Amino acid sequence: MEEFVREEAALPSAPGEDEHPALALANSAVALPGGHTADLLGTPARAEQWLARHELAPADAGLAEVCATQLRSLREQVRSLLASHVAGQPALPAAVAAVNEAMTRVPTTALLVWDEKTGPYRATPHPTTAIVEHALAAIAADAADLLTSPDAGRLTACASPPCNRFLVKHGRRQWCSTRCGDRARAARAYARRTTTD
Repeated sequence: MEEFVREEAALPSAPGEDEHPALALANSAVALPGGHTADLLGTPARAEQWLARHELAPADAGLAEVCATQLRSLREQVRSLLASHVAGQPALPAAVAAVNEAMTRVPTTALLVWDEKTGPYRATPHPTTAIVEHALAAIAADAADLLTSPDAGRLTACASPPCNRFLVKHGRRQWCSTRCGDRARAARAYARRTTTD
């Protein structure tokens, strides 16, 4: 748990993540200097904490590994879509299909239920087993909204290698965080010093 808290503290939200859970999902596996990676969905407990922080599931959902795997799988498809958009290239059909499938997997309205004792009524099914499917649908819908909204024109990748996060650009800012901006400026200063020596 301490390791997770340290990783979380070291990873401030990228611009746009608070408005777009799909962007936050795409950024939940971060390439760090030294070849390290911080995966905020690496275990079912971490995935559950991530979903709870983004108000997509209750904190005590009791997610299993299969749920965390589904979330990580959607993350890769959303990352693929964002990368295609940023690069100005066509999206992979499998990524589009995965997002559409996640959006349509769960009902968006209360269903008709027929109880033997009380008769018909409408209810939205949301058992524990469907928590992740509802979260996936919400994230997939947000990904579709992000890619078709005015924010799509400001979507970019962090300009500080090895960072692999995306952000919604505000002004001239090219980095997902102050940490990445500082690292990029330090690398440029180092490169200038070494070329003049």
